[in-house]
Amino acid sequence: MNTVDTLTHAAVQMDGHVATLTISGAGSLNILSTPVMKDLVQALELLATRDDLRVVVLRGTGDKGFIGGADIGEMARLTQESGEIFISLLRKFCDGLRHMPVPVIARLPGWCLGGGLEVALACDIRIASEDGRFGMPEVKVGIPSVIHAALLPRLIGNSRANWMLLSGEIVTAREALDWGLVNRLVPPQDLDQEVRRVAAVLAECGTAVMRQQKRLLREWDDQPLDTSIERSVREFGAAFNTGEPQRYMNDFLERKRAAK
Repeated sequence: MNTVDTLTHAAVQMDGHVATLTISGAGSLNILSTPVMKDLVQALELLATRDDLRVVVLRGTGDKGFIGGADIGEMARLTQESGEIFISLLRKFCDGLRHMPVPVIARLPGWCLGGGLEVALACDIRIASEDGRFGMPEVKVGIPSVIHAALLPRLIGNSRANWMLLSGEIVTAREALDWGLVNRLVPPQDLDQEVRRVAAVLAECGTAVMRQQKRLLREWDDQPLDTSIERSVREFGAAFNTGEPQRYMNDFLERKRAAK
């Protein structure tokens, strides 16, 4: 694994076509302050320009938590104007994940709270350890959950989203899996192995098709069903211009013939 970019609060390492973006210098819970978010946004912008990229893994430093939330010490001093600037920076970070051209995997040990859960929601795949704890406790410190918390109702349903956002109570890892908040749940000691396995599965697919599928998924978030279906017909045809269907399908047929 080669380190390709290092900022004060963000380090990027490449292993083949897989990039690991690590939050650094943000405490044991990887708290999101303005300097931390600025570095993470910059790192994502650099990653998005890489033609060899197929998968991004987002992780914090250590296993106490993924992200314990935004910096309350900084937020306690905000005004309306500076508050909008602060939350807009968090939005930019989350948008960078949602609109990254390739799939993004969130590695989720321990605590994942508030803005940290919004960051996780902006990722495409969430793999959590069995000791994970998830919550949106903003109402308990006098602010509403905003920006990418809006993804919660469509992901886990209105009833569960209402509970999380209005009560601020913590959800266990098992509940998170049952609700569809996370995709995979593994013992803590197996978390890195599972993240690597899933990243490798995604990286085996063609660069063009993964970028195409990621783009379609984001478009489907906003478009009516009939529009999504109509556009997908054209996308299907366009895939054959890349050469990837021919290569992967012929490889499949060759393996099938060899197995006879």
